[in-house]
Amino acid sequence: MSSRSPGAGKNAEVLRGVSHLVVQATRSVMGLVGDVHCTIASGPSVLGRPLERPARAVTGWIYSTLQEVTRHVGDGVDAVLGQLSPWLGDSAPGPQREAVLSALNGVLGDALEEQGNPLAIPMAFRVHGQPLQLEPGALRAALPEAGRRLLVLVHGSSMNDLQWSRRGHDHGAALARDLGYTPVYLHYNSGLHISRNGRAFSELLEQLVSCWPVPLESVTLLGHSMGGLVVRSACLAAESAGHGWRPLLRRLVCLGSPHHGSPLERGGSWVDVLLEFSPYSAPFARLGRIRGAGVTDLRFGNVLDAHWEGRERFGWGGDVRRGLTLPEGVDCYAVAATTAKALAERLPGDGLVPVDSALGRHALPELTLRFPEAHQRIIPGANHLDLLDHPEVYATLRTWLAS
Repeated sequence: MSSRSPGAGKNAEVLRGVSHLVVQATRSVMGLVGDVHCTIASGPSVLGRPLERPARAVTGWIYSTLQEVTRHVGDGVDAVLGQLSPWLGDSAPGPQREAVLSALNGVLGDALEEQGNPLAIPMAFRVHGQPLQLEPGALRAALPEAGRRLLVLVHGSSMNDLQWSRRGHDHGAALARDLGYTPVYLHYNSGLHISRNGRAFSELLEQLVSCWPVPLESVTLLGHSMGGLVVRSACLAAESAGHGWRPLLRRLVCLGSPHHGSPLERGGSWVDVLLEFSPYSAPFARLGRIRGAGVTDLRFGNVLDAHWEGRERFGWGGDVRRGLTLPEGVDCYAVAATTAKALAERLPGDGLVPVDSALGRHALPELTLRFPEAHQRIIPGANHLDLLDHPEVYATLRTWLAS
């Protein structure tokens, strides 16, 4: 796995990635407008759209010409940026640019990777935003105080590892200070399928553990939002591949993870379906189809390839997940947030994830993730991002991870 970060790349490379994205977006919008134009010009559908052939011939020629012009403009930008590259030089990544890149990858990450766009985030372990080289000497130099208890923190969708630090608090740094854990942060492209990220995470963690400077006593995984699903997927991948880090896993903690999906993604799927009912609105359904594979996995909480392979990502298919379990021999914990000020029998979620989804509860017993009652916590008066720095969340983590 490459440790390159797009935030640390040359300005020319980043600008080239942006230019590719702009050209692609322009061509996509032209295609959408062309389809709408053709649909309107084809005549009423009740009459069999009598003018469809001549309309498609004319609009096809016009918009294909515009698409070709746009492509040549993009090629010209590439050539200019290539010549300017020696003068643009390098730039240090800042938190604002990291945040924008992470959000972009969350929405378009699969497309960016497929096109080889330099804006695509490669998976890497990082500390203070700097990628770790997975070699014993380099790790010893980067982590001189590395201990026997490894803590890996996995961020959520459209976020990055730097965002574990919020309003002066970082769960990883606090657990290092108070309990002696050594925190390492995963940085990944959240627009890819969760199962792909889970498999890559397991492989990368295998490398990290094999290079760790001291003998490891335990591994603890802490995931926020989508990160909790990536963690669960990595455990399944490790068991399938026989990875050596899996027997070292002692604890797994999920903060606001949509184990059974998010209503926002399910709502997005319904919008796609409704738009396609009319030939005049159907072209606009493409706007809903720009969201990445990782986002559509959040419809039900897919963690395996089998949950999405061979299925239409943007259609309204049913939940095919079956027989979900938590990793055996691991203490598993779940924290949910609710915007309600006080606990009650029925609670709203945290603005993104319902309480039942975050706690793994499901109407079907075979889909219920059985977190022990003592390993569940609901934080009242908090939203999804508050889980990153809420004092009650940290107090709970400190209690659970103290032994």
